[in-house]
Amino acid sequence: MLFNLPGYAVVAAVDGVDDDGQPVRRVMVASAAAEAACPACGVLSARVHQVRRSRLLDIPVAGRVEVVTIRRRFVCAERRCVKRTFAEATDQVPLRAKATTRLRAAVLDAVICSGRAVEEVAAAHGVSWWTVQRSVNAAAVVLPDVDAVLVRRLGIDEHRYRSVRFFRDEAGDWKRREPWMTTLVDLDTGRVLAVVDGRTSGGVGGWLEARSQAWRDRVQVVAIDPSAAYRKAIVEHLPQAAVAVDAFHLVKLANEALTQVRQRLARQRHGRRGRSRDAAWANRRLLLRAANTLSPRALARLKRTFHDDDPTSELAAAWAVKEQLRRLLACTSLATVHQEKMRLGVYVLAADTAETTRLWDTICTWWTEIEVTVITGVTNAKTEAANTSVKHIKRTGRGYRNQDHYKARILLRSAARTAA
Repeated sequence: MLFNLPGYAVVAAVDGVDDDGQPVRRVMVASAAAEAACPACGVLSARVHQVRRSRLLDIPVAGRVEVVTIRRRFVCAERRCVKRTFAEATDQVPLRAKATTRLRAAVLDAVICSGRAVEEVAAAHGVSWWTVQRSVNAAAVVLPDVDAVLVRRLGIDEHRYRSVRFFRDEAGDWKRREPWMTTLVDLDTGRVLAVVDGRTSGGVGGWLEARSQAWRDRVQVVAIDPSAAYRKAIVEHLPQAAVAVDAFHLVKLANEALTQVRQRLARQRHGRRGRSRDAAWANRRLLLRAANTLSPRALARLKRTFHDDDPTSELAAAWAVKEQLRRLLACTSLATVHQEKMRLGVYVLAADTAETTRLWDTICTWWTEIEVTVITGVTNAKTEAANTSVKHIKRTGRGYRNQDHYKARILLRSAARTAA
């Protein structure tokens, strides 16, 4: 039988049935080495003190396989050695191992690289859930130290760890709890460096404080969404780093302001929410698209919407503010971006709505960070990509209860993709 377990030879192979009447192949293997080295003194010995047999978990070979390994115990040839006898250990069958190294590598590859659920992998390989999970945990322990990773550009963003939970406090009132976590990513490679609890300055600041001073000094730019908590942690622990605010989130704020204007106008004009017969509601997604991506036909629909369903011109003005912000964020020089900011201010004054004024205040509050984004061109795109991968991991596992297992899956998956 060609069993192909490195360093081992097949002694016997018998086809039979297990306790449930299912067909199974029982394979007995033994190490091909005639001698072994003492783990204490390193002296080779061929004198066998004891031989025993034990079951060993291994990858399926042409169906289900039960492996029995012949394990030898040697007498140390060095008389002065403190270890008089020692058990045989190989690369494929380490000391006290109940599963072969190749099985652990196979289940780890299935979970991390193929993105399969632990329970599914365990069932496919005929092992327990904990056997697979222990392999994942052991791999997470040997990940490279974050302090040894040269990070010049750091990305920070949050994601929801679990679904929203409601609970009663001591007064009996219902409280809402959203279990958030923060992802920290190396923007040069896209590798997830850490996943910390919460989305507060304390969680991010605690992780940054745990890094070495040399690591923190190397960070030049940090990309974040418009979060005051993240900015506070960066200013406190990375004072030399420039903070860049992600343009995607600013455009999202502009789209939200435009949507709020549309909804308010619908309530004021019709006394209800928008409906499909309302032009503004029917073209609500068209309003959020960038003007430079619209076809002539789509632009004509947009103009008809403003003509038919925008008597106060507030919707058109809010749309113009959104488009001007997009032009501002597309600038590549400080001189140009300052000109576009002045134009944006004129557009906001012309719109004269609470929603666009609030957007303008946000732009002014984060203007220094916007300038950094224009100069460096740093975005949080790779952090958003990492969060998308995190969502796939959550869906595959149908959610997680154990935070350590959740973080291990994320870090290993990211490290495997970066190495590939």
